[in-house]
Amino acid sequence: MAAATALGEAAAPMGALCGLVQDFVMGQQEGPADQVAADVKSGGYTVLQVVEALGSSLENPEPRTRARGIQLLSQVLLQCHSLLLEKEVVHLILFYENRLKDHHLVIPSVLQGLRALSLSVALPPGLAVSVLKAIFQEVHVQSLLQVDRHTVFSIITNFMRSREEELKGLGADFTFGFIQVMDGEKDPRNLLLAFRIVHDLIYKDYSLGPFVEELFEVTSCYFPIDFTPPPNDPYGIQREDLILSLRAVLASTPRFAEFLLPLLIEKVDSEILSAKLDSLQTLNACCAVYGQKELKDFLPSLWASIRREVFQTASERVEAEGLAALHSLTACLSCSVLRADAEDLLDSFLSNILQDCRHHLCEPDMKLVWPSAKLLQAAAGASARACEHITSNVLPLLLEQFHKHSQSNQRRTILEMILGFLKLQQKWSYEDRDGRPLSSFKDQLCSLVFMALTDPSTQLQLVGIRTLTILGAQPDLLSAEDLELAVGQLYRLSFLEEDSHSCRVAALEASGTLATLYPGAFSSHLLPKLAEELCKGESDVARADGPTKCSRHFRCLQALSAVSTHPSIVKETLPLLLQHLCQANKGNNIVTESNEVVAVCQSLQQVAEKCQQDPESYWYFHKTAVPCLFALAVQASMPEKESSVLRKVLLEDEVLAALASVIGTATTHLSPELAAQSVTCIVPLFLDGNTSFLPENSFPGQFQPFQDGSSGQRRLVALLTAFVCSLPRNVEIPQLNRLMQELLEQSCGHSCPFSSTAATKCFAGLLNKQPPGQQLDEFLQLAVDTVEAGLASESSRNQAFTLLLWVTKALVLRYHPLSACLTTRLMGLLSDPELGCAAADGFSLLMSDCTDVLTRAGHADVRIMFRQRFFTDNVPALVQGFHAAPQDVKPNYLKGLSHVLNRLPKPVLLPELPTLLSLLLEALSCPDSVVQLSTLSCLQPLLLEAPQIMSLHVDTLVTKFLNLSSSHSMAVRIAALQCMHALTRLPTSVLLPYKSQVIRALAKPLDDKKRLVRKEAVSARGEWFLLGSPGS
Repeated sequence: MAAATALGEAAAPMGALCGLVQDFVMGQQEGPADQVAADVKSGGYTVLQVVEALGSSLENPEPRTRARGIQLLSQVLLQCHSLLLEKEVVHLILFYENRLKDHHLVIPSVLQGLRALSLSVALPPGLAVSVLKAIFQEVHVQSLLQVDRHTVFSIITNFMRSREEELKGLGADFTFGFIQVMDGEKDPRNLLLAFRIVHDLIYKDYSLGPFVEELFEVTSCYFPIDFTPPPNDPYGIQREDLILSLRAVLASTPRFAEFLLPLLIEKVDSEILSAKLDSLQTLNACCAVYGQKELKDFLPSLWASIRREVFQTASERVEAEGLAALHSLTACLSCSVLRADAEDLLDSFLSNILQDCRHHLCEPDMKLVWPSAKLLQAAAGASARACEHITSNVLPLLLEQFHKHSQSNQRRTILEMILGFLKLQQKWSYEDRDGRPLSSFKDQLCSLVFMALTDPSTQLQLVGIRTLTILGAQPDLLSAEDLELAVGQLYRLSFLEEDSHSCRVAALEASGTLATLYPGAFSSHLLPKLAEELCKGESDVARADGPTKCSRHFRCLQALSAVSTHPSIVKETLPLLLQHLCQANKGNNIVTESNEVVAVCQSLQQVAEKCQQDPESYWYFHKTAVPCLFALAVQASMPEKESSVLRKVLLEDEVLAALASVIGTATTHLSPELAAQSVTCIVPLFLDGNTSFLPENSFPGQFQPFQDGSSGQRRLVALLTAFVCSLPRNVEIPQLNRLMQELLEQSCGHSCPFSSTAATKCFAGLLNKQPPGQQLDEFLQLAVDTVEAGLASESSRNQAFTLLLWVTKALVLRYHPLSACLTTRLMGLLSDPELGCAAADGFSLLMSDCTDVLTRAGHADVRIMFRQRFFTDNVPALVQGFHAAPQDVKPNYLKGLSHVLNRLPKPVLLPELPTLLSLLLEALSCPDSVVQLSTLSCLQPLLLEAPQIMSLHVDTLVTKFLNLSSSHSMAVRIAALQCMHALTRLPTSVLLPYKSQVIRALAKPLDDKKRLVRKEAVSARGEWFLLGSPGS
């Protein structure tokens, strides 16, 4: 009885399995295969039981039935191959190999089974070879469908990955068998696999035997690739994928050289642009693996083809690839090891190039002069030997031609060519000073450069400056006399008039570069002249001798900052600049205009920026300049009966901002240890009036900016803000609680907007960097209480609003939870009659990057994607508030929304565009020009990136853009015309009904009084004229 029960239980699952098999084989259902595979994986059945259940199907005389049976088994094996035992794999392999001789309808399913078995880790040695031999012998791969051919390539790939040594045991037979399989393949999906297999055959050193040419032929027949992927291709195969894959094969072995190089020459000489490019790029790749032996017989033909393409081509891409190929050829010939009795192919190759190109260099007005120079430079840049060979032949000729031709434009062309060859010298190092190719031409080159620098032609001067910089970069090339002359010329060029602005800028840049290399020469010959010029400039400015003298004074400041690129020079230029301000502060009335003080500050800031790369120079700048600037400002803030003009100037908004910028730049790159030294001096200066660390600290009164100090002293909080908000986050600030309270009090307690805003920014900057904890919570509570009290008071509403705005920004940047509450409070102010407009503009501040505080450079806590998070959290509330707001308040919501969307990354905005577009279009009707400009700036990129969505509203867009093209604001007119231009990116069929209307309407801005508006109108109208024309 028990035995019968057991038999019944065993028969039940087998019956279910047979039912599933029957449904799949005879019922033509696909689901049972997955069910059987799942049962096998779970242990419900074994593979052997599946084979037994398929018994009748596998022996059925009907091929389709046999095919379905084998298909079921293969699908199960594809999912369960990891569960197979070795003896099962052996039997299955024998079964499948035998079935390869079956009817052609059965073969695809058999191949799927073999693919599953090729993945099995239990595959015994020798069976991989057996399977491949059976496939090569029994299967006519070319007659199979694409998916089945792909299966064959997959089987080969799997075996090459897991059974490499076994396959290598087949020798050249494996290569021959694969050639037969690949021959005639056309599908790009299969070709990618096939090319990878060929590459592995060569790269992993399989035996090619006598079949090298056959393997080359079976792959090179696809060169050059001519494939255009179909639209909406689900496989995503691009032409470039096939090109790179085939190139990796063709350039993988020197054994292909004798077959490939003639093919490349033929394709380069063809008329097809893509074939030229592909061939030159492939030649470039081949040079990495070829040697002189492979290239020797083809060098004349290769050079002739490359020369012709560079000389005659109308395509810059072909020219660039031709030059790259020549560079690679020369590098290949330079690297090949020569036997003692071998011909030096490099010398003969370079001689051919020189013979064909040299004479063109004598004709600077002819069109072949630059192609010839580029060819020579491409070859010279390949190796030190090539560079020396070509330079020694070309430089004497060019030097001779420079003196032979007298016109400036001809000399400029020749000097530019010389410059190109000089730049190549920087790539190679020469241990022997006298062995450098340029050593013998040094005097001639220097003479030529100085001639160019004194020529009246600005363009020739520019090339001369660049050439001087390159010559100076060559070690030990310029003598002391040459350097003195060079410094003198750069000094002269630095003071050229306005019409030579480009030369002056280039001279300053060259001075900075060369000062790094030759600080002694610049200290000896340039700085004394600049110091003298600065003193002259001071007296000229004091006498108000006119704009020319002032401009020389400003250029002197620019030159001082430009050469401050070496620590030793900084120690001379920085005291000069600071002394310039200090002397003015002593009452000499030297500097009387704020723009002159700002110019000095800009020079100081540029010096600080240059010092940031060198910690020692940076600390020197900080400890020298920052106390001096604080001392000047403190002195200026002191009440005196007869204050100097400068002291009044130093307290102006623009000047304080410039001073703050210098202090911030001089602080951001301090190490925490050095910053801690500085902060212990500067914070007590503001809290306790401790001026002991300041130079010349005998001030006529006390400095108490927070304790009933004068309005001038309170304004200096802007300098404190620049300092503390640039400190590293881990620097501890002394008396922080007291400082924060004083800042809060000043932010809302004084009527001076500059002082209160500076205090607000300082508070927000410190708040942003404060680590989470009780102290931060206390500061936040204090800020919220101050804001609410201020908003309730008529006298301090504006200051309280500014505090709310900056505290909100500080918290938004760091993802603090309270930022949501403060943003909601800000939204509530949009309906405030007095603050509504300012609240709308506040959203621009929240979304934009600041330049003075709360910056990443100043170590603020700025999280990535804070804009996206702000958008997600707050835009729905803005939209809801807009719909619920009274009509007179709606513009504020539109303005705020426009500011948020305008500064949002466009990929984030595009998915939300359908729901927000109607509001953006409504914002265009808002009378506020700020809203209009912000919305137009937001819409223009959307027209380019989301044309399908925007085309649904084309009627509204055309009407509103045309209306705004007549706005009273020039910026709005320009933005509207740019949007009209961008509209032409929408589908042509959508735009054609509006073409004539737009062309007529755009005639009006063609006569606009502003040139920039007319320029945009011409551009937009031209695009609308071309709309719908052939080729547009």
